[in-house]
Amino acid sequence: MTTDQSSYLQSTQLAYDTAAGAYAEMIPPLFGRDPYGVAMFGAFADLVREGAGPVADLGCGPGHATAHLRDLGLTAFGVDLSPKMIAEARRAHPDLRFEEGSMTALDLPDDSLGGIVSWYSTVHTPPEVLPTIFAEFHRVLAPGGHVLVGYKIGDLIRHLDHAYGHDLSLDVYWRSPEEVEGCLEAAGLAVRAHLVREPEGFERATQGRQGTLVAQKPAAPPV
Repeated sequence: MTTDQSSYLQSTQLAYDTAAGAYAEMIPPLFGRDPYGVAMFGAFADLVREGAGPVADLGCGPGHATAHLRDLGLTAFGVDLSPKMIAEARRAHPDLRFEEGSMTALDLPDDSLGGIVSWYSTVHTPPEVLPTIFAEFHRVLAPGGHVLVGYKIGDLIRHLDHAYGHDLSLDVYWRSPEEVEGCLEAAGLAVRAHLVREPEGFERATQGRQGTLVAQKPAAPPV
């Protein structure tokens, strides 16, 4: 790992450790108010084959999406860079498994997951690191497995000095659909569906369009 990658991971962890409690209060209720995102979660759940392995919610935060995956009938667990976010997730959902970890180097065996959810968890990832993360997705997905990605659409880097009621330091990357699709395809993940929606309600003041896509690791050829 390069020094720059290490630095971005440290700053992201520190920011979310700082804001974990406030984030856990503010963000989970918003999740259920996004009918398009909820619909894509439902489609993803339908696509994940039974018996293909569990689903990892990577960058799980306080665990609300992990719990939603469980409610959709999937065996799901969460991974997050922030120890304090993991503590919030375990407190809110003691029946689910949550682990500390980085998407740049997942502590998971090859071909072990039936699915991956990355719900806005790459928005702090510099462009040069994104291929590393998507390569990890490909490595740990079983053949035929699916990945669900949520991201912000645009061509912008926004630096936050204050968020969720706390002073912190965090970069937010908005990306074009072509960039995200291209990185996934380069990692060997075929894009199957892509939803682009306009900002709703409070998002209009500070957010742009939102993107959600489903990609798949090619199935193993028949023996």
